[in-house]
Formats: sequence, structure tokens, C-alpha cells
Amino acid sequence: MDTQVITKMNIRKSAHEIFEALVDPDRMSNYWFSSGTHRVEQGKKIIWRYDEYKAEVEINVLEVEQEKKIVFSWGAEGQETIVTISLEELDRAHTLIEVNESGFQEDDPEIVHKMMGQKEGWVYMLTCLKGYLENGIVTLRASLVH
Repeated sequence: MDTQVITKMNIRKSAHEIFEALVDPDRMSNYWFSSGTHRVEQGKKIIWRYDEYKAEVEINVLEVEQEKKIVFSWGAEGQETIVTISLEELDRAHTLIEVNESGFQEDDPEIVHKMMGQKEGWVYMLTCLKGYLENGIVTLRASLVH
């Protein structure tokens, strides 16, 4: 079984602009998490908070390649997954962003439910990022209702 979720989107901005929106917690608060304890940098442990959901998640930043890639792990101990966010600048005004989340436990009876939930989350996050960067929309964050 392929235990990864891959989500891609084309955003009409440079890789630099997208990268900064991903690593700067102040910018991130416009489309994704409410706040973060640090800028995303290799080797850091960061807490991202969702005030609206009274939730937080700790990430362990494994790798950062300026304007190209961010890799981090997150999740409950023993159930961590690895998220790789890749940026491919097609030209100065278009960048393909790919999110690959891998490491789901194949023997987990909830694997399909978890993978579908993560796919939904990544599609939503990328949509909010696109709306923020391309059109300045900051009202989509934390609007998803379960």
C-alpha cells in the first residue's frame, strides 16, 4: 500500500513569496495556523497553534532548502508522519507547490480515514495559501467545519 498523500497546486507567485509565507509565522497566520513559536528553520522544534480549534501541534523541522523545500515531522509519538513541501518555480510568476505527507502506519485500521483527512487538510491549506498570496484573502483560515 502507498502510504503517502500528495497534493499539488499552482500558485501565481514566485517561489520566494510562497516560501516566506510558509516559514514566517506572522504570514502563516493569514491563511493556516493562528501562530507559531518560531520561523521555520532546520533543526528547530516549533509549536503551531490553532486558536479557533483550541489545538496545537509540535513540528520538528528536519530540512529547509531556501525557496525549494521544507521537511518536517509531526504527529503523536509512534504515529509521526513526514511532510515534504516542495516548490518548483515555473517562471517568476508561477510556482508549483507539492505537499507529500508520508509514513502512515499500514496496519492502522483507521489509515484510510486518516489519509483522506490529511488530503482534505492539505487541499484546504493550499487553497487558503493561494487565496492569500494571489488575492490578499485572509478570511478563509480556520473556516473548515467538520
